[in-house]
Amino acid sequence: MPRRPIAGRLPAGANPRFAGAGRIAGPIFAADVENGARWRRHIKENAVEMDKKKNKLLLVEDNEMNRDMLSRRLQRSGFEVVVAEDGAQGIAIVRSERPDLVLMDLSLPVMDGWEATARLKGSEETRAIPVIVLTAHALEQDRLKAIEMGCDDFDTKPVDLPRLLQKIEQLLGRCGSTPP
Repeated sequence: MPRRPIAGRLPAGANPRFAGAGRIAGPIFAADVENGARWRRHIKENAVEMDKKKNKLLLVEDNEMNRDMLSRRLQRSGFEVVVAEDGAQGIAIVRSERPDLVLMDLSLPVMDGWEATARLKGSEETRAIPVIVLTAHALEQDRLKAIEMGCDDFDTKPVDLPRLLQKIEQLLGRCGSTPP
């Protein structure tokens, strides 16, 4: 869809894609409005399926801004989200909270994501919990290492939410909720 301005401009500090998270003023584009409307329709149409069981996700992320932003977006998408700030805390939360899926950053304090994932996949009680690695390291060797360690998927930062939701839903076996 061509990016043509439609009536109005955003106020300074607003961004059509991030609901006020931006820092510049600019025109509102028809493509932005249409993409947002499609996503809202998708969430509304799949709300019944998503409400059947509110899956619990563990987000292990040390960067506070990334953790808060992603956890809010996942909650708005119908998930219950618990968070951990490092790998050791992540392992403890997996054992106490029993999440349905883990989103694991690799560069973490105390215990890095590599070690935390190895421990989760090495334990009989937690090995079946799917793990998606989230990392700024977009190298093919990192992806291959993650898969070899037993991770179920790999995604890069910055997070593309529709792509991540599709991976989560696929691993959880959720039907009928693939984003548009």
